[in-house]
Amino acid sequence: MFKLIVLSVLIAAAFADQPYAPPPPVYKQAPVYQPAKGYKDPELPPQPFAYQYGVKDDYTGAAFNKNEEQDSYGNLQGSYSVNLPDGRVQTVTYHADAENGFVADVKYEGEAQYPPEPKEGYGHSSPKYAPAPKYAPAPKYAPAPSPPKYEA
Repeated sequence: MFKLIVLSVLIAAAFADQPYAPPPPVYKQAPVYQPAKGYKDPELPPQPFAYQYGVKDDYTGAAFNKNEEQDSYGNLQGSYSVNLPDGRVQTVTYHADAENGFVADVKYEGEAQYPPEPKEGYGHSSPKYAPAPKYAPAPKYAPAPSPPKYEA
């Protein structure tokens, strides 16, 4: 029995000599990636166009219109008008080209009219405070009577 224990201790000591170790790391240069080639829109010549629209709604009072056109050289011209809340009509006439950029001419028709201030004024009214309600005092209850005692 003693020999078996000694033999197992020697075998255990022999295998315990070199513990497991992972293989050494391999260092190599990180891969280099080239960025993807970006997409570039093709250069298109100016496309001539012309459009116009208008709205006149008597129920809501909305009235505005716009027209615009562009020639084959990219020169843009147009105008729009809109009814302002103060009763005036704002008309903007503009043109844009490669030489002068965007140039706008703004004109107003009519006189600004503002309604009189309401008698209660603008904004929130001042808070109204009322006294706290008064309640009757809480009733005072007498102690409950003791339960009756029965003799057996």
